Amino acid sequence: MQTKENYFLSQPHQPFFLLGILNAIVMMLIFALQYKGIFSLHVTLLLFHSYSLIFLVFTNFFTGFLFTTFPRFNQTQVIAKKYYSNIFYANTLASLLFLIGVFSSETLLLGAMVISLTAQVFIVLKLKNIYETGMAADKSDSFWILNANYFGLFGNFLFILSLFIPEILPVAISISFYMYLIFLAFSVGQRMIPFFSHSFAPKNENFVKIIFVLFILKSIFVSADIKSLQIVIDLLLAGYMFFEFKRWDLHPLQSPPILWVLHLALFWLPLSFFLSALSLGAEIFLDTSFFFLNIHLLAIGFLTTLLIGFGTRVTLGHSGQPPQADTLATKIFLFIQLVVLFRALYSINIAFGWGLGFLFDISFTAWLLLFLIWGGRYFQVLVFGKKL
Repeated sequence: MQTKENYFLSQPHQPFFLLGILNAIVMMLIFALQYKGIFSLHVTLLLFHSYSLIFLVFTNFFTGFLFTTFPRFNQTQVIAKKYYSNIFYANTLASLLFLIGVFSSETLLLGAMVISLTAQVFIVLKLKNIYETGMAADKSDSFWILNANYFGLFGNFLFILSLFIPEILPVAISISFYMYLIFLAFSVGQRMIPFFSHSFAPKNENFVKIIFVLFILKSIFVSADIKSLQIVIDLLLAGYMFFEFKRWDLHPLQSPPILWVLHLALFWLPLSFFLSALSLGAEIFLDTSFFFLNIHLLAIGFLTTLLIGFGTRVTLGHSGQPPQADTLATKIFLFIQLVVLFRALYSINIAFGWGLGFLFDISFTAWLLLFLIWGGRYFQVLVFGKKL
């Protein structure tokens, strides 16, 4: 019989999911307190918020998910416990040093980011090995997943470089967000969601290729702050994705919650890019800034909804339980949409000068509650394998 400690490390998603949950709570709390001026940090607010969420929160969730599923995608052996455990320990150390460093020392901060990048190198090397040695007949989706991770490595490196050359921070954020976070989640989603949904629509072999090119252009225009061209790309992405997703004939209203939450995440993508085009248009023609509305629609509406949908499914399925959403899980899925709404209202409040500063407090508190409730619900499943 496995000990409790051995169970926690028995599958890769368990430690990485738990670390991601803890970081999602701690990093957002620190960001909110800094934003409200309660204390100051050794880095800019933008660097802390973007780096902590991209590489200390979402990367841990991605690692847990891919280390569990990528061997299955490619029909190869599972990843050795020692290998993923060492990466988990490195990521934990990077998170702790990052937290200490932002309060006390730029040297510790740099060390944390270097450890994070080093761990990410070993993550990508393992994914590359799985891709190259796997026996799957079709590796096209794995190819795009792997390439998104290459962009993540490059983005992490650019963040480190931005400590010495602050001017490249926008490029680091743009590449890490669009080419890594969003494109990786999209690559996984477009493979798994039609499969789970039993969609019989023939696969569009050019779909991901075209989206990849559009994402490249989007990240370039964001880095260069060319809003007019961003609008063009946003509208192309919104339209092309919407009609492709519609072609899949998913029937979200007739699906169980564990499935419709993934459909909901998927359709947040075209909606987010459409609203991004509108907000950028308002910035150009009305001289009104919507305060990162477009990024947060993608990060919460699409990415967080997808993350919690897949995370719930993997957590239950790999603990020997039916991957079904009970009443509480369904309420969590719906609550994510409230988190999106509160964050969107805060951006709109900034744009129109309503002076409703409390919307910030509500939005970040909703984020904290989301991960506290979700983490609390599945903590004993992840750590001890408890049946719900």
